[in-house]
Amino acid sequence: MELLTPLLRSSAVSPCFSDAATLQGMLDFEAALATAQAGLGIIPAEAGQQIAAVCHSHLFDALSLAQAAAQAGNLAIPLVKQLTSRVAQQDAEAARYVHWGATSQDAIDTGLVLQLRQALTLTQNDLDRLIVALVQQITRHQDSVLVGRTWMQHALPTTLGLKLAGTLDALLRYRQRLNEMRPRVLALQLGGAAGTLASLGEQGETLVTALAARLQLTAADTPWHSQRDRLLEIAGWYAGLSGTLGKLARDISLLTQTEVAEVAEPVAAGRGGSSTMPHKRNPVACAVILAAANRVPALVGGLYAAMVQEHERGLGGWHAEWESLPELVMLTAGALHTAGELIAELQVFPQQMEYNLKLTHGLIMAEAVTMALGEAIGRQQAHQHIEKQCHLALAQRLTLSEVLLDDPLVMAHLSAQQLSNLLDPQQYLGSAQTFTRRVLEQAAAAISGVNQYE
Repeated sequence: MELLTPLLRSSAVSPCFSDAATLQGMLDFEAALATAQAGLGIIPAEAGQQIAAVCHSHLFDALSLAQAAAQAGNLAIPLVKQLTSRVAQQDAEAARYVHWGATSQDAIDTGLVLQLRQALTLTQNDLDRLIVALVQQITRHQDSVLVGRTWMQHALPTTLGLKLAGTLDALLRYRQRLNEMRPRVLALQLGGAAGTLASLGEQGETLVTALAARLQLTAADTPWHSQRDRLLEIAGWYAGLSGTLGKLARDISLLTQTEVAEVAEPVAAGRGGSSTMPHKRNPVACAVILAAANRVPALVGGLYAAMVQEHERGLGGWHAEWESLPELVMLTAGALHTAGELIAELQVFPQQMEYNLKLTHGLIMAEAVTMALGEAIGRQQAHQHIEKQCHLALAQRLTLSEVLLDDPLVMAHLSAQQLSNLLDPQQYLGSAQTFTRRVLEQAAAAISGVNQYE
């Protein structure tokens, strides 16, 4: 499906999971394994050098590896055979020590972890870019009042700044989670045939420490061949992020509707057009983000199911991860990259927001009047009375102000000036500014070192 990659997986993360990158991940494991073993005297120093020298993906026949994997059950088995053959062409003695003491899953899992480490770094770069873009938009529009909507209906006034601050607040938590989980999830896999490293005798534990240090990975306390929680934690992080991005895209797409028109996606040649309707300006960035949010839950569900693995080496569950996890990561990373572009150049129309605030002819401010009247007659009685007046305004096609100015009960407790103030959306924003400012302060502390993205 390479034709769709620029649309759905358009981030720097996607190349991390190319065929070449997958092979190189396993080869990086094999090179580091041989080098670490040579340093510990487990294999001859010359053998370590010879093995590492040919661990480059471009030297291998990917097509023949793929075909052989269909019979072998995984890519590592034919890869080790090709690696052994290539080393033997240079040094037959060194070829004896290829993949010494390791098993296929050690190469595949550690190779995947190396790919994921790069993907997480690139993902954080895009996450920081989106955070910076949100900070800029929030700062610009923290006083832009618009309709707050609940159950898809007009509720109370809010600000665009606070609306976006909710997403920013969530993204700051994802950033924190990412930093916390890195050392936990980026762990070396080295257990040998059945997770005991028996083939290495008493040197197994020493090799784990040395190899983990060489690859700059955590040395796991035990091999995790059939304990997949680390990979699931990564998948869960990306899945949650895709959901947060999906919520952002859903809201923006609703705000771009012709009947609402409070924001619009960035303008670019050919962007959002229709094959038949010249006037269309479709929210294509939102579509990409929502497509990821739609697909990712099923992928992460499959990874949860794959955790139930048999004994020391899983049958089918392990295999199910190979495509699902990279696809999940690439889709979410693509959505994140798209969201960054969307927010950075988002068009905002405050005049349309003001127009929409007036669509209900003051009814959106009914709670403000209720609370003020409730101080005199009690909240429940005030609620029931103002609710009747709202129905009257709708039935007679009057503004709420017109109805309330003619209401003896309301006017007995509120002056005309008080009523005018209560019906002003700008004066009923509660703690919106406080909440917004608090999130901006948290963001400033979190991204103080990423000014290059501004």
